[in-house]
Amino acid sequence: MVVGSEAWRPCPEGWTGLPEAVGPRRDPQGHSQERFRNYSERVSYDPYAPREAEEPPHDYSPIKPPKTPRDVLSRLWAPIAAFGVLVWKLKFVFTAIFKFKFLTVAGSMLISIGAYALLWGWKFAIGFVLLLLVHELGHVLEARRQGLAVSAPMFIPFLGALITLKQLPDNAWAEAKVAIAGPILGGLGAAAVWGLGEYYDSELLIALAFTGFFLNLFNLAPISPLDGGRIVAAIHPALWLAGLVVLLGLTIVNPNPILILILILGGMESWRRWQHRHDARLESYYRVPPAQRVFTGVAYITLAALLTIAMSATFVERHI
Repeated sequence: MVVGSEAWRPCPEGWTGLPEAVGPRRDPQGHSQERFRNYSERVSYDPYAPREAEEPPHDYSPIKPPKTPRDVLSRLWAPIAAFGVLVWKLKFVFTAIFKFKFLTVAGSMLISIGAYALLWGWKFAIGFVLLLLVHELGHVLEARRQGLAVSAPMFIPFLGALITLKQLPDNAWAEAKVAIAGPILGGLGAAAVWGLGEYYDSELLIALAFTGFFLNLFNLAPISPLDGGRIVAAIHPALWLAGLVVLLGLTIVNPNPILILILILGGMESWRRWQHRHDARLESYYRVPPAQRVFTGVAYITLAALLTIAMSATFVERHI
């Protein structure tokens, strides 16, 4: 279309328009350039340019609804149900281990390695099971030094490993020495792995050492059937109550099937011993001289402190 002597043609900015005398320039859709000029002045930033996220105020905190007793019970019930299903699924395996005993130490180790490898990979699984073996060997060596009949270590996936004393020690002091030998030798084993990790600059070995230190520290919890429960019995059996309270609080805060199982077993064992507290034979068993009580307490606290320090030194931060 021709208007006068001028026609629509592209301008340098990409617009087409009429002479100024005719009126404001317009694009082919009929919008004036003035309208777009005003819009570009209003938009003073590039909407497609990357921008930094704004930092929340210092006093900002997300709103969290308060926990109710129902929430706590639901969190506790979930791991209990999951553990029950797991036991039901693996009941034939547990029956074979405890009744028929056809699995050797090496066989139970291989089963545990396969189970842990599903979570952490085969390298870490092998190292973890070997650290469990070193821990249990500490119990075996001390029990045999005392002339006690003891079984070979038996490994149970996701529950660790155990040995069985075929006869009770003479007293709580002798039992405490058998119990503390496991974390001592286990801690030394983890320290050796730590040294190898530093020498070869291997985060895998250092992380494995951290796990070994944690494993032995956890076993020092003052509650039966853990090693710590048998150790503190030589100090004073009343410390079991403190261990039960701490473990109960930890289970409520962070429900876990293993914690719940230990809490149930520890509660049953503590109740059984409380009912027979006036038994003459039991009173004699827990009659430990003061010097041995002090020595046990110092060794227990020192070992726990050393394992805690070693855990802090071998912590490997994960980069996600």
